[in-house]
Parts: sequence; structure tokens; C-alpha cells
Amino acid sequence: MKKLWAPWRIDYIRSSKEDGCIFCNKFQSNDDRENLVLYRGEESFILMNLYPYSNGHLMISPYEHTAETDDLSAPCNLEIMHLANVSMNILKKVMNAEGFNFGANLGKAGGAGIEEHLHYHIVPRWRGDTNFMPVVGHTKVIVEGLQESWDNLKPHFDKLKESTHA
Repeated sequence: MKKLWAPWRIDYIRSSKEDGCIFCNKFQSNDDRENLVLYRGEESFILMNLYPYSNGHLMISPYEHTAETDDLSAPCNLEIMHLANVSMNILKKVMNAEGFNFGANLGKAGGAGIEEHLHYHIVPRWRGDTNFMPVVGHTKVIVEGLQESWDNLKPHFDKLKESTHA
């Protein structure tokens, strides 16, 4: 059995939680850089994970505050899958991602850290990206800061917005 060690996530677990739903708070705010929001679609939005498993760890969340996939409209589900595909293509281009973990943790038993608002994770992967540091050193090497990653990714998501409104 393989294990995914993520001891750096303890910072998130121990941190004080903001009032309300973090996804609702982030999409209602106008400060996209501060909130790491990369793209706002019609039904959902893309943001960077504040406590990433790797550089470029993105999340796609519907605007609708729900924990159930059945509550989402067909257009919302289509948009989320489209944005997942576009996001992976951008991560391949900008960060040379070689593979991905993509999915959702549904419900507390399914591993959801924020179970009340559905969201999907896109975690870019590279051959050899698991090494001794997380296992032996309980340290995850994140090679680029979140704001720097946002600055590098944002222009590519802006082009997506331009192409959908053209």
C-alpha cells in the first residue's frame, strides 16, 4: 500500500478558520490576487490552493454553495469539466506538468477538508516529484511562491476569458 504523506497540511488543519464559507467569501470578493482567483466563469471559478500539495495546485468550485454534485446544473457540470481541461493544458504549458491528480473529496468520510462547498482539485505532477523530503524530513518543497505562481498563471486564464467573450 502506498501512502501520500502531506505533513505540511498540518498548517491548514491548525490554522484559525475564517467566518463563513471560504469559497463563497473568495468568489464574492473583488481582490482576485489576494484570494488567488485565476478565472471566473458563468457558473464556477478557478482558484489556487492556499495549502498546496504541489506548485500549481488548483481548485474549481461552483458558485452555488452545495456539497452535492446532484445539486449542480448540467451547464455548471459542463463548465467545470471544460475548466478542468483548460487548467490542465495551461499547467502543462506554463509549469511543464507531466501528469495530474484530478478529483473531489466528497463528505467527511471521503476526506473533504471543506465538506460544505463542493470543489475539485487539480494537482500537477512530475516524474520523480515524490522524494525523501516529505517522508523523512516532513517537509514539502514548494519551489515557487503562491503570488509568483498566480502572476505566471493569470495571463493564461485571462486569455481564456478573452476567447469566451470574443
